[in-house]
Amino acid sequence: MAKVGKRTQELRKSYDPLQLFEPEEAIALVKKNANAKFDETIEAAFRLGIDTRHADQQIRGAIVLPHGTGKTRSVLVFAKGEKANEAESAGADFVGAEDIIQKVQGGWFGFDVAVATPDLMGLVGRLGKLLGPKGLMPNPKTGTVTFDIARAIAEIKAGKVEYRADKAGIIHVPLGKASFDENKLLENYKTMAEVVMRAKPAVAKGQYVKSVIVSSTMGPGVRINPLKYLG
Repeated sequence: MAKVGKRTQELRKSYDPLQLFEPEEAIALVKKNANAKFDETIEAAFRLGIDTRHADQQIRGAIVLPHGTGKTRSVLVFAKGEKANEAESAGADFVGAEDIIQKVQGGWFGFDVAVATPDLMGLVGRLGKLLGPKGLMPNPKTGTVTFDIARAIAEIKAGKVEYRADKAGIIHVPLGKASFDENKLLENYKTMAEVVMRAKPAVAKGQYVKSVIVSSTMGPGVRINPLKYLG
């Protein structure tokens, strides 16, 4: 069992860790306890009653949060010709084709998100074993394999986040920074909660949303009433 630090132990004394809070209350509490010396990220974890071993119960996608995440992400675009020029004009941080592919094969991962035009996926596919485990592989389901390069870059820069249920059926997603206004964090949470509900697999049985916990980078988790915005 992981050791709980003194700071976390003290923060947990300010509330009942087993209590289910309304989203507004939980976010306010997490924000209050995010008192590290840096602007902590506030994250939500949705534990779902799904079995991701089955293809029809896997959940993956992307969403542009109303108020972004507070983090600027660097974008790599695999493109050629006019699409490469479009990517540069749209604000991509890195643009290329074979040259960039070779650079990645050499161990370079100096970017946060990778986007590719469909015609280059035959080449980019060679990077699957390198980019896949890091969650950086372009994927049509998340809008990162597209000819609409300018739109993809604009959405990523605006705060588009990718989400995916892990092996335990948990979706982790950032809601913003501790410096965000509580209403902005709440609106981002509402948006993500709605996305989670819409993604419910038709074959999922029993209770779909088992629990929801919000926390900051250095703070303890606070349980949210899963029925609010998820009912």
